[in-house]
Amino acid sequence: MGVQMKLKKTKQLGLVAAAGLLIGPFIGNSGQVQAAKLAKNQTFRTMISTELTTMDNSKMTDLYAATVLNNTNEGLYRLTSKNKPIPAVATSVVKAKNNGLQYTFHLRHSKWSNGDPVTAKDFVYSWQRTVNPKTASQYAFLFEGIKNATAVANGKKAPSELGVKALNDYTLQVTLEKPIPYFNLLMANPTFYPQNEKIVKKYGSKYGTTSAKQVYNGPFRLTKWNGTGLKWTLVKNKTYWDKNKVKLHKIQYQAIKDPSTALNLYQSNDLDDVTLSSEMAKQSANNKDKVIRKQASTFYLEYNQKKIPAFKNKKIRQAISLTIDRNKLAKNVLSDGSTAAKSFVPQGLASDPESGKDFSAQAKAKTKQSAVNDNLKKAKKLWAQGKKEVGIKKLSVNLMGDDTDGSKKILEYMQNSMEKLPGLKVSNQNLPFKTRLSRSESGKFDLVMTAWNGDFGDPITFLDLMTSKNSYNNGKWHNASYDRAISDSKNKNAANAQARWQNLLSAETTLLDDQGIAPIYQKNEFHLLNPKVKGIIYHQTGASYDYKTTYIAK
Repeated sequence: MGVQMKLKKTKQLGLVAAAGLLIGPFIGNSGQVQAAKLAKNQTFRTMISTELTTMDNSKMTDLYAATVLNNTNEGLYRLTSKNKPIPAVATSVVKAKNNGLQYTFHLRHSKWSNGDPVTAKDFVYSWQRTVNPKTASQYAFLFEGIKNATAVANGKKAPSELGVKALNDYTLQVTLEKPIPYFNLLMANPTFYPQNEKIVKKYGSKYGTTSAKQVYNGPFRLTKWNGTGLKWTLVKNKTYWDKNKVKLHKIQYQAIKDPSTALNLYQSNDLDDVTLSSEMAKQSANNKDKVIRKQASTFYLEYNQKKIPAFKNKKIRQAISLTIDRNKLAKNVLSDGSTAAKSFVPQGLASDPESGKDFSAQAKAKTKQSAVNDNLKKAKKLWAQGKKEVGIKKLSVNLMGDDTDGSKKILEYMQNSMEKLPGLKVSNQNLPFKTRLSRSESGKFDLVMTAWNGDFGDPITFLDLMTSKNSYNNGKWHNASYDRAISDSKNKNAANAQARWQNLLSAETTLLDDQGIAPIYQKNEFHLLNPKVKGIIYHQTGASYDYKTTYIAK
């Protein structure tokens, strides 16, 4: 997420963010649409490709949950179609004081869906809960740089010592240990949303597991979600402070894993927005309703080095990666506008603060091993050398992925590619999204095809994941040079844009050369969108969709 994600000082900070897209005409600063343009039925019907996992923003890890949270709740800021932070619960976008180490936010008088006021204490409680190691939040690492966050997450200090405090009910103060160049972007991320302590404690371990076991402070409320079902509905939140700008009455979701089902539902006018893949996308290539949504999302292969000792061998990892023709995979298997990955950080996420060159292109040019190019001859040579070094003649592994139609085809392609290595046997495991996530997190896999969507428009949103102690480093790859480069980018060079950029490039090239993971493709989505649906704000990073300004035209 993922995360899905700028700032007015973007160039000075070395960030050029991925652009957000507004699908349909811009509504304007007032957010008002003439009544004459509105259809009587303001119900938007859409889909996602898998089930909803949680509505607990401390435990949320995936893009789909983040998107629903983004529409049912909000934090200090929201993001515009150009990914510019604008006030949400905060009354204004705040500039840091005390050498960039302190932010003071004044909050508007807003309410939760149960009528309780949203206060500064709700932010303090939420942040402390997320960083508390007892919560086991995989997103706690995003708080690094906030005073004492790392110490709290490591159990060395109490959550109450986190650098966030309520000066009064409607004034929130945040203290940093070091400048965070992308801090304002983080404040729009669902991980930093407030939580109603009374509700969290009321439901305990069941909090956020159904629509009824949560309260909402955003444009919509979640309803009709039992925690496992494949359908749920968002309804307009009558207690939302900016409800007059919300035109939709309902958003009806369906989890649909089969693209042919999605296409049929669109053609029968039962859905307004569908995502298609492979053959369905090919069939609809000339459809006038086609929309290609570019994502800051990388799908990659992760090797479990803790479970499979052979994966600790660099040549073994390189050989497996070099069997995969990423261009053929993107063109012939996906056929949805996705492209071969050039690096872990996707193309278009960020550009060099001096030259303006794309980070991904710079990183690929610097790699020594051509780690993201296919080369079967070289792969077989490295494979033979790696097996000899490890002392094995053959290897049997499971390749885990999702149970969607698209994922099954991807895994079949990769299985066939990998088994060109003599003595390598690959068995595919296609599992429900929720199960695949759980097994990945607990290390119950050999190889897994997984993905990350940037949380904000900076390379660190990807590169941070592969540091040795990051909870998302499920394969347990470890490289001291990589860890050092990331640490320097966050500490020694945090305020030096160009030096920080070089640290991040160094980290990416180390990751590729050592084949800590194997980037496979950059995801783009092929959509069919009802032309009467206007005003969808789409973000390449973070929570993908914001429906606050969406409406159905006549």
